[in-house]
Amino acid sequence: MHRRTREIRLAEALVESADTLVDGFEAAHYLSGVADHCVGLLAARGAGFMLIDDGRAVSLAAGGTDREIALELLRAQYAGGPCPDSYSSGRPVPPVSIRAARTDSRWPEFTERALAHDIATTYAVPLRRRGRLLGALNVFGAARAGDSPSEDGTTLRLAQLLADCAALGLENNTTYVQCRTLAGQLQQALSSRVRIEQAKGMLAERWRTPADHAFVAMRQYARRRRLPLDRVAQEVIDRVADDAELRREAGRADDEGRA
Repeated sequence: MHRRTREIRLAEALVESADTLVDGFEAAHYLSGVADHCVGLLAARGAGFMLIDDGRAVSLAAGGTDREIALELLRAQYAGGPCPDSYSSGRPVPPVSIRAARTDSRWPEFTERALAHDIATTYAVPLRRRGRLLGALNVFGAARAGDSPSEDGTTLRLAQLLADCAALGLENNTTYVQCRTLAGQLQQALSSRVRIEQAKGMLAERWRTPADHAFVAMRQYARRRRLPLDRVAQEVIDRVADDAELRREAGRADDEGRA
């Protein structure tokens, strides 16, 4: 890939990796898109992410034209492979020859499947954010003349940069969802409070009584029927609450107060 073209492709990948502050976000779809960029930028046959939680793979995502092959190679690593090794150590697994790994009895199931798909080399980098490990990015290289892994550290550093950006994107989305959830809860609480105040005012005006007296009646009514106070308030506003029973609750509260 021409250097200028590669720089533009890298910039596009970084921008896309940052675009996670959206509703309907799906981690697998997002990571597949990042993996597509990895294939193009790293001149790879395929690439994929393995998300790991408590030492167990919980999600796989792959990119490139050979996406299904990459997914198969990720699944083969349940019995050991570059992704679990990178995750457990928190460090990259440098480029390694698949044939050499098989000769050394390293990752037997993974290497057999990789060779069956004409994969010659592989390497992995951890998916991490501020010391927290989320999984790993695995890159698969096609067979080439000499069948030996590259010693150029630039490719490995670039892979780590893409993995770090993906981890940041995942973390940002998690924060976004938490903020949206909290905002929704606060809005719900505010709306509930507004309804309660409105209902309290309606009863106070209707009964010619202090607002606090009306509130006590609503609260007792809600407790006796095991209903949320907010629901009772809405029923008062909609004029479907039992007004006679509300008045009786107010009377009971008065009697208890005088006792």
